[in-house]
Amino acid sequence: MSFWEYANPRRFMGLSDRLMPPLFLLSGICLAVGLIWGFFFTPDDFRQGSTVKIIYLHVPSAMMAINVWIMMLVTSLVWLIRRHHVSVLAAKAAAPIGITMTLMALFTGAIWGQPMWGTFWAWDPRLTSFLILFLFYLGYVALWSAIEDPDTAADLTSILCLVGSVFALLSRYAVNFWNQGLHQGASLSLDAEENISDVFWFPLLVCITGFVLLFVALVLLRTRTEIRSRRLHAISLRERAA
Repeated sequence: MSFWEYANPRRFMGLSDRLMPPLFLLSGICLAVGLIWGFFFTPDDFRQGSTVKIIYLHVPSAMMAINVWIMMLVTSLVWLIRRHHVSVLAAKAAAPIGITMTLMALFTGAIWGQPMWGTFWAWDPRLTSFLILFLFYLGYVALWSAIEDPDTAADLTSILCLVGSVFALLSRYAVNFWNQGLHQGASLSLDAEENISDVFWFPLLVCITGFVLLFVALVLLRTRTEIRSRRLHAISLRERAA
């Protein structure tokens, strides 16, 4: 069976209906295990003390904020190239989740930054690009709401997504581009000297897994809602025409 067959709304609805329950269950288990493990069964850091434990919320939410936009980029490209409605509806469904993840990352970053930097906010390259990414999320959602024709809205929001992807990548690699920033390097790295200690690393991986599974489950749920909304809109237009 071709992957593209799931661009058919009926096939997508059937597949998502089967996938959502286990995804929500697994995400709940991972988040519960990871957060309890991380907050209650890991030691304080020798430099940062107990404040380091915000990592179990900050790092997964920051990763998801960036990767949600990248997912939106891919599905928007599918729409622009192949005109599959399910793909652009998935991008639309993901945007509010991305906003939530970005807000969580900014908020937890401020809580973490205050004792480390002496301030809740600094115009650090990564923080600044992350704030701009948040504004692009807001603009994406606003553009969908401002344009009545669904296909025109899909085209314009897909183009906006392409532009905003520059800042998604900047948010990911800003520390590598500008070494003078206050923000620390990557918490997860293939370089053993830069990677965090295993005592923090393992529960963090469990939390990240929980965030990823929760995102997939939520985007499936919200895409199903968007498909139903599109169907109701089409029915309403037919009734008006009759």
